[in-house]
Amino acid sequence: MTASITLLPGQVTLAQWRDVYRGATPRLDPSCLPGVAASAAAVERIVAKGDPVYGINTGFGKLASVRIPAEDLETLQRNIVLSHCAGMGEASPVPVVRLMMALKLASLAQGASGIRPATLALLEAMLAKGIIPVVPSQGSVGASGDLAPLSHMTAVMIGVGEADTPTGRKNAVEALASVGLAPVVLGPKEGLALLNGTQFSTANALAGLFEAERLYQSALLTGALSTDAAKGTDAPFDRRIHTLRKHKGQIAAADALRELLAGSAIRASHREGDERVQDPYCLRCQPQVMGACLDVLNHAASLLETEANGVSDNPLIFPGQNGAPDDSLSGGNFHAEPVAFAADMIAMAICEIGSLSERRIAMLVDPALSGLPAFLTPKPGLNSGFMIPQVTAAALVSENKQRAFPASVDSIPTSANQEDHVSMAAHGARRLAPMAANAMAVIAIEWLCAAQGCDFHAPLTTSAPLQQVAALLRAQVPHLSDDRHMQPDMAAAIAMVESGALVAAVKSVNLPSIA
Repeated sequence: MTASITLLPGQVTLAQWRDVYRGATPRLDPSCLPGVAASAAAVERIVAKGDPVYGINTGFGKLASVRIPAEDLETLQRNIVLSHCAGMGEASPVPVVRLMMALKLASLAQGASGIRPATLALLEAMLAKGIIPVVPSQGSVGASGDLAPLSHMTAVMIGVGEADTPTGRKNAVEALASVGLAPVVLGPKEGLALLNGTQFSTANALAGLFEAERLYQSALLTGALSTDAAKGTDAPFDRRIHTLRKHKGQIAAADALRELLAGSAIRASHREGDERVQDPYCLRCQPQVMGACLDVLNHAASLLETEANGVSDNPLIFPGQNGAPDDSLSGGNFHAEPVAFAADMIAMAICEIGSLSERRIAMLVDPALSGLPAFLTPKPGLNSGFMIPQVTAAALVSENKQRAFPASVDSIPTSANQEDHVSMAAHGARRLAPMAANAMAVIAIEWLCAAQGCDFHAPLTTSAPLQQVAALLRAQVPHLSDDRHMQPDMAAAIAMVESGALVAAVKSVNLPSIA
């Protein structure tokens, strides 16, 4: 039984969006329904009045000047959905599509989109019953809304396309029927309201943010363990250093690293007589780099929380008050530039977290830098140890560097130059999950190397929290005495990083999280 959470449109927290992404079932706070009904009634009045209003009784985009007769309005809404189902590529991950649906649900429920309560109820019921449209991952430029992805979502609501269900993938009609639902006939404005908006880009960006948060916390743990493995000093984590610079993220990262290393017998063994004056930057500058990453992630989180609570379709409906006429206003809230900027920030942070981790791996396998056996093997030469896992980490980091180029600086005109500047937010956000997966693999390799390095210091032990980190790994991956098939070891470590098991292993230290 999955958890259920209630969304109050316009006031949903990042924690609630995270819960939806992790599997919770969203339900609307019923207090929003009168506003939804009022917006739908306003559309009915606009249609009855007969004046041309974009998206209600006209064509779309460059065809906005084409007037559509009243008898064709249902066909108009169906046609826009079908014609815009032009996505390409692999199906988007189910957790991302669920989050996209929930974002669209909360946006429409703010009473500015002209959606009817029954249509909104179908979208809510699909989420509750696990009917998740198959949404191709490519095809949006992040302006005029995420048209193609949201059209594939909407198509299932009208009985077209495919959906994943609790009993497998089915065509739309069968999928809906399998849980007692039926397709809807879209009324005026409804098709456009459903497919116009930034929810695909925002869902992917939020998913990337949530994965980056887990990556960030994991990297603090492996970074601290690497520091002990290399007999690094914890002096650079002294709070006095970081309070002078005043960056909040830097202070939080230093506090966590200092707390993680407190009580380490390895550290205590070289407090006196250590000939090294300063450690390499990959150890010494962890608070500065990781702190900057945390600050950037928090800024991106603020942008995305605002976007997730906004209304981004077009036109927007403003029901008349106290006898005033209803208004339908065309604007540009569908332009996803804020999401594109947030996604670029997250991409840079993911890239830097992985890059710093790879440098610690390289340091650990180099005896001239770490003081440990070459490539962390007791018999270097006969054994290669962790030589090639470091190469793998380098390859993954290089791939992430290429992917981190800002998407938001690109634009290409569409729709016969009517839509002449676009954000590329969908592309920018969609790359985040594979970037995070690459970086998590790098962190997992560092975990293997750092635990191996600490093993060489026995009987000295690391701190209590870091012993928990090492013990979790050793429960599945034994110490590497002689070369063996490395991929299973790496796969086991990666799985624990991705699942959050690594972070969950340390409960005594308050790791920084996304605000």
